[in-house]
Amino acid sequence: MFTGIIEEIGMIRNIRMGTASCVLTVAAEKVLTDAHIGDSIAVNGTCLTVCAFDGKSFSADVMPETMRRTNLGKLVPGSPVNLERAMAADGRFGGHIVSGHIDGTGQIRSLKREDNAVWVTIAASPEILRYIVEKGSIAIDGISLTVARVSPQDFAVSVIPHTGEETALLHKKPSDIVNLECDIVAKYVEKLLGKDTAKGGITPQFLAEFGFI
Repeated sequence: MFTGIIEEIGMIRNIRMGTASCVLTVAAEKVLTDAHIGDSIAVNGTCLTVCAFDGKSFSADVMPETMRRTNLGKLVPGSPVNLERAMAADGRFGGHIVSGHIDGTGQIRSLKREDNAVWVTIAASPEILRYIVEKGSIAIDGISLTVARVSPQDFAVSVIPHTGEETALLHKKPSDIVNLECDIVAKYVEKLLGKDTAKGGITPQFLAEFGFI
C-alpha cells in the first residue's frame, strides 16, 4: 500500500523491451536506501517489484497487463518518474489509500497558472470519471491530489508549489498521458451494492431490512 506522497523524482535509465512487456531500470537515490529484492516501489503510481538494484538504480519487470493499463510503455530513457516506497507500518498516512493498481490513463488537456498554484485538467473515460467526485481523492502518476472540479469529460486538480517541485507532474504538457488510480473505497462500495441490483437496488425497503431506517 502507498500514500501518494512522492518521495523523489527518478529517471528512466534503460528500457529492455520484450514482445509485450519490458524491464525498466530507474535511476534513484532515496528509495534505494533500504531496498531489498522483492520490495514494492511505485513508479508513476504503478506498483512494481524490485528484481535487481545497486547503489544508483533498480530494475523491475513490467508485464503486458501493466503495459496496457499504464503510461509506462510511453517512457523513454531520460523520462522523469515519480517514486514512492510502500508505506511503512509506523509511517504517517499523509495522502490517501493508494494501492498502486492503475485503473487506466488520462490525457492532460491544459495546465494553467493561478497565482501560486497550477490548474491541471485531465480528460478521462466515463469508466474512470464515474469514481471521481469533487473534493475526493485521485492519484495522478502516483500523486495523491484533491479533485477540485469534475465534468462529464474531464476533471481538474490544483497543484501547490511544493507538489510541483517534488513531483514530475508539471514537467508534462498538454496531450501527455498520465496514470490514474481512483479511490478504492468507491470501487468496493459499488461492487458490494451491485449484488443487490437484481432486487431493486438501494430502496427504502432494503435500508429498513438491514436496520438503516
